[in-house]
Amino acid sequence: MNSFFELKKYGTNVQTEVIAGISSFLATSYIIVVNPSILSQAGMPFSAVLTATVLVCFFSSLMMGLYAKNPILVAPGMGLNAFFTFTAVLGMKVPWPVALGAVFWSGIVFLLLSAFNIRTYIIKAIPRPLRYAIAAGIGLFISLIGFSNAKFIVSNPATIIGIGPLTPAVLTFLAGLLVTAVLVTKHVKGGILIGILFTTLAAYPIGRWWGVEPGAEASTLITWQGIFAAPDFSLFLKLDLLNSLQWAVVPVIFAFVFTDMFDSLSTLVGLAEAADLLDEHGEPRNVKRSLMVDAIATTLAGLVGSSPGTAYIESAVGIEEGGRTGLTAVVGALLFLPFLFLAPLLSVVPAIATAPAVVLVGVFMVRPVTKINWDQLDEAIPAFLAMVLIPFSYSITQGIIWGFLSWTALKLISGKKEDVTLPLLIVDVFCIVALVLE
Repeated sequence: MNSFFELKKYGTNVQTEVIAGISSFLATSYIIVVNPSILSQAGMPFSAVLTATVLVCFFSSLMMGLYAKNPILVAPGMGLNAFFTFTAVLGMKVPWPVALGAVFWSGIVFLLLSAFNIRTYIIKAIPRPLRYAIAAGIGLFISLIGFSNAKFIVSNPATIIGIGPLTPAVLTFLAGLLVTAVLVTKHVKGGILIGILFTTLAAYPIGRWWGVEPGAEASTLITWQGIFAAPDFSLFLKLDLLNSLQWAVVPVIFAFVFTDMFDSLSTLVGLAEAADLLDEHGEPRNVKRSLMVDAIATTLAGLVGSSPGTAYIESAVGIEEGGRTGLTAVVGALLFLPFLFLAPLLSVVPAIATAPAVVLVGVFMVRPVTKINWDQLDEAIPAFLAMVLIPFSYSITQGIIWGFLSWTALKLISGKKEDVTLPLLIVDVFCIVALVLE
């Protein structure tokens, strides 16, 4: 393993990579239940989508570890599953087998773009300040997700968002956040993983020993739902390839292509910048192979019965634990596989247990923002827009779009045409098309 994954070269070891893999898995494992809960609203069987989700997570993350050798897990993307269900199937009345076909064809487009290095050229077209801003924006975004999962930040009609009530669950989250922060600050090996386990244990008494209103039913965060559940392969190869090529479905394919492409690109760029996972040219390490894996994940998702797969920003949890090689992704992948049969066990780890880890990853992700020259306003303004619109719009893609477009506009108006490359202009065209079709 040392020679294959080049552990010494990247200053890591097997123990560190294993702990990192476990941490990334725990931060990502929610998708095993959340993805089928969303796609089942499109009329797909919950158990079959769960099986498909596990298959996508396992095979795609394994490929990322063994082929691309990056410490990044791959799973069905949040946002993409919502688009699949609420926009394509329920909104546009596209039957779910046709929507699965659209997922497959978008994966084929990904493969072609990756095989001919087009996606790699797009990455190279992203200006450095925007790369740093994307990394910081993803950090803010993932922290917002963590606070939201813990119900510490909630929707508020008067102020859009606000602080939630200090319920027993929120207090437990804050205790877990403090413990995890102390462990990370003191550089305790496996501090994030220990924090997840601590918060899980602390959450067990809620609804059992305390936090129950007089006369009310116990509301437990951790509920034992058994161990075993048989896998359901009924969605395997149920996609409709021919009807998904109809002209009416083309916008769906394009939306999958554009959103998944920029989600994966921005995740790879953001994690690479934040963790210094760069090659000798300053580009994300093994970027072409990583993008190929992402493309295969989407194609595989259409075949087995899921929304598109993409690189996961929660991989930052394992990277913050010290994961630097593909061994981290391999460990995470192997942990997904047993849940083909053991899905009920996931109920043991509540959302508030992984929330502290997800929040603290924001600290790690925003570091590159210091590299932006904030005095050069024609670069600072697009970087700022990209950074804040990712969490404010709850969309990585929207942050990327407005970062690109504002960069191009300001550079051209300022007479700095040399800073606007042809690949960047091509990306701008795709950004405009995406806004029109939205």
